[in-house]
Amino acid sequence: MVTSYIERLIDLAIEADLITARDRIYARNQILGLLDLQTFTAPDTLLTEGTIPECLKVLLDDATKRGVISDALDEREQLDAKMMDTFLSKPTDINATFNQLYGEDPKKATDYFYALSQNSHYIQTERIAKNIQYERQTSFGKVDITINLSKPEKDPKQIKRERELKQDVKYPQCLLCIENEGYPGRTGHPARSNHRVIDVNLAGEQWYFQYSPYVYYNEHSIVFCEEHRPMVISESTFTRLLSFVEQFPHYFIGSNADLPIVGGSILSHDHYQAGRYSFGMTEADDLFTFTLASFPEIDASVVNWPMSVIRLKHKDKAPLVKAGAHILDTWRDYSDEAADILAYTDETPHNTITPIARMRDGQYELDLVLRNNRTTAEHPDGLFHPHQDVHHIKKENIGLIEVMGLAVLPPRLKPELDEMKAYLLGAETIETYHKAWADELKQTETITKDNVDAIVDQALAEKFVRVLQDSGVFKSNNTGKEGFKRFLTNL
Repeated sequence: MVTSYIERLIDLAIEADLITARDRIYARNQILGLLDLQTFTAPDTLLTEGTIPECLKVLLDDATKRGVISDALDEREQLDAKMMDTFLSKPTDINATFNQLYGEDPKKATDYFYALSQNSHYIQTERIAKNIQYERQTSFGKVDITINLSKPEKDPKQIKRERELKQDVKYPQCLLCIENEGYPGRTGHPARSNHRVIDVNLAGEQWYFQYSPYVYYNEHSIVFCEEHRPMVISESTFTRLLSFVEQFPHYFIGSNADLPIVGGSILSHDHYQAGRYSFGMTEADDLFTFTLASFPEIDASVVNWPMSVIRLKHKDKAPLVKAGAHILDTWRDYSDEAADILAYTDETPHNTITPIARMRDGQYELDLVLRNNRTTAEHPDGLFHPHQDVHHIKKENIGLIEVMGLAVLPPRLKPELDEMKAYLLGAETIETYHKAWADELKQTETITKDNVDAIVDQALAEKFVRVLQDSGVFKSNNTGKEGFKRFLTNL
């Protein structure tokens, strides 16, 4: 039985162009060694069903049963990645193929690398398929909802192992460092034997391009600096972002902000996120246009979006970079007490920007989302952060992905929303922190078994809009609009 799945796995690797038929014996022997199997007998019949993930699961279960590995998550993932590495070329060869295809068409190059990253099981498509994903229309346009069910839960054994080891290993320094390419993994650090990255030059600096193993949208990718250095938003950031979309005009790219609360989950390593997807913010119309006195040739507008977004457009990169730097420098030191915006508390800075770049209709676009991370006694988690009355949905940082209109929500929501739907249809129990929301829906909607899913999905989308409105520095009302115009006058 095991040999059947080994052969099926090799067949699939050949079909995916990871290896050729000439490599079969070599690949088989490598896998036999990893599985601690001393001999091989060809199966009587060949399997014609079963995906790469399904074959890997059978082989991992067998290795666990025979004591080759324990059933701990990290050991299974390490062996999984090592088996798939058998089928992968070295980084030099993969980069050569990418560059050859890029010479024909940048889309061909990214298509190749995206397929490779899925076929190698680096992107674990079977886990991502578990996510709950949909989009809904709101007063601001489209928003996307994702309830993240793809990351495997650490079981108690895994957590205990990590605590007992108390490792002080600083290699790789973080999850984004280039040293992760091909790293076998260890307890507490994910296996990356099957991980490959593409070399990218951004404004004369060495950067790397990879796909996210847990993609939240189409071709969700990460672009990271060779140097392990902290995230910083600067004029150079805008130069690099626009350089990337010049090289890959079918992708957007953006950066998380560089301050706690409003930044992303990893601020220790300079990196961006990119992809081939149109978010709600991308599709949003202008709220109003304005002219930048120092850059009259640039088309400038404020976007009709729950967060505070300035959009700049021009056919050339250089003026956009300079205009972006002017707005960033002005915003860093800008205070407006009437809008609750303070640039500093003593020496602690609060203002920064979440930037996004793209190509559209032959022009470069640079979106600058104004952010402020100040906390108050009333809002200790952040004044421009999801407020406590929406924490039952989302209380984590609002990073780049959420800013653009994709809610990445915690897995706890799946059973909680099922319970809420039952409550809306007459059940008596519900999580306390969802009760007020559910009771409000009961009063405003006529709910039946046929429409309860649609009503809750729409209500969740509207709640996410509230999350974004809380995070916007200039609110979506006349007062906020006037505050925004005061800042634009200051520019």
